[in-house]
Amino acid sequence: MDSEPAGLVRRCTALDRGCTDGELHRSRSRGELLTVRRGAYLRREDDAVLDTVGRHRVLAHATALASNSETAVSHVSALALHGIDLWNVPLALVHMTANRTHGGKKSRRRHLHATPFTPDEVTVIDGILVTTLARSLVDFARTVPFEQAVVSGDHALHLGLTDHSELADAVCRAHHRTGARRAGRAVAFMNGLSESVGESRSRVLFHREELPAPELQQVVPGLDGRPVGRVDFLWREHGVVGEFDGLEKYSLHPTRSESESVRLEKLREDDLRATGAAVARWTWKHLDDPATVVARIRRACELGCRSAPLSFTSQPVSPVRRAH
Repeated sequence: MDSEPAGLVRRCTALDRGCTDGELHRSRSRGELLTVRRGAYLRREDDAVLDTVGRHRVLAHATALASNSETAVSHVSALALHGIDLWNVPLALVHMTANRTHGGKKSRRRHLHATPFTPDEVTVIDGILVTTLARSLVDFARTVPFEQAVVSGDHALHLGLTDHSELADAVCRAHHRTGARRAGRAVAFMNGLSESVGESRSRVLFHREELPAPELQQVVPGLDGRPVGRVDFLWREHGVVGEFDGLEKYSLHPTRSESESVRLEKLREDDLRATGAAVARWTWKHLDDPATVVARIRRACELGCRSAPLSFTSQPVSPVRRAH
């Protein structure tokens, strides 16, 4: 376990390469090196390009390199190393799991869990021991709220990095651990058709507010039979299309301007309405005010139900499949 992520400077490695403690101290005083944890630093220029999750990955890596080799990075920290979306979870502590039944503890930088794991429940990422994605998701779902668990699980399934069979097995293995039932409920709700954090949060909102469960990622045909587009949510029997608008999509197209993307989206929505569908849209801001989203969907249902239920045959889009 001697590999290091780009930009990480470990004191022991620097000393082995001829650097002195005085030089390290001066680099830190000048702000050229930032302290990650005791004995581990990050070059300022490398830190500048990292977001919060990226910094947590570096902290997790540095903490793992300073820990017992029989201890695995786990829970939220493992998900960060697996490249899974995280939403609204604390990242101050690196979560690790010791392969034993007792001795868990917290320190300033680390939350050490004491829970046995088998050889097939761990893997190696960039030279450090990490719990597998399925085990990490279930441990995470045992210890965080439903919404946060679903966001990460949806993303893992969407990428095809795990499947419901693996997750169900991980839940079964954890049946005697605290929070196993909570994890089971979250796993049962996870769906790889969700394509973003906002869509996953929207699904949780519908569930929490007891709205009907929509169909996901349906390709809707226009009046001429040609596809109008793929919609995030479809309540067919109510004649309603739901769209989470993350806004950033308008600025990500490689060849279109933002204004052109907005114009084409408006035409797409006109075509959707021409099918008889009522369209409800909401944004990140609205997700923080769930009553607004619920009101928009219920109003759309009132409008949609004035027409006959949508009778077209839509085509679902499958999530990414993992290569075997």
